[in-house]
Amino acid sequence: MPDSDERSDDLRTALGGPAHAMAPRLLGAVLSSGGVALRITEVEAYGGGDDPGSHAHRGRTPRNATMFGPAGRLYCYFTYGMHTCANVVTGEEDEGCGVLLRAGEIVDGLELARSRRPGASDRDLARGPARLTRALGIALDDDGTDLSSGRIRLRLPPTHVDPGEIRTGPRVGLRAAADVPWRFWLAADPTVSAYRPAAPLRSGRAQPG
Repeated sequence: MPDSDERSDDLRTALGGPAHAMAPRLLGAVLSSGGVALRITEVEAYGGGDDPGSHAHRGRTPRNATMFGPAGRLYCYFTYGMHTCANVVTGEEDEGCGVLLRAGEIVDGLELARSRRPGASDRDLARGPARLTRALGIALDDDGTDLSSGRIRLRLPPTHVDPGEIRTGPRVGLRAAADVPWRFWLAADPTVSAYRPAAPLRSGRAQPG
């Protein structure tokens, strides 16, 4: 059995390419955390400094430092003052690439996931990035977790998903680089979230940076 360092090296190598190339590789992967496991059905890729839609666009900060590597770590951030979102770091160190986990199907620990998301249908338990982290019990403190050996584990599928089963489109809710087709999902999977463009800016309000 490989030790933790070998597992980390394996995952780092497997995810060492650009985010938009690694994102489809995560479809069908299983992410487990806190007694719940899900099969990833929808993701979004975010590049480094050359991607205006990415947190890394303006360089490294205390908030986004995990994005800059190594690959195979979990990058978590807080949004809207109430939600945690989770990303898998990809690419070479210092590139600032990551793949947002947008949706998944619960495949183990269903009752526990239901208790974390009371009132949600089984389809909706992890249908959306904030719902996904809540169902898995992932919090902001999990930022930087090694997904090969930490409390949260990522298991890539042994083979790539058939490209014919993958759909692509623009990322959700972005203003900058809104048309970049780096959202990837499994065709016809009921757990995939609905696409929503960015809400129109109110008159007189500056666009957020």
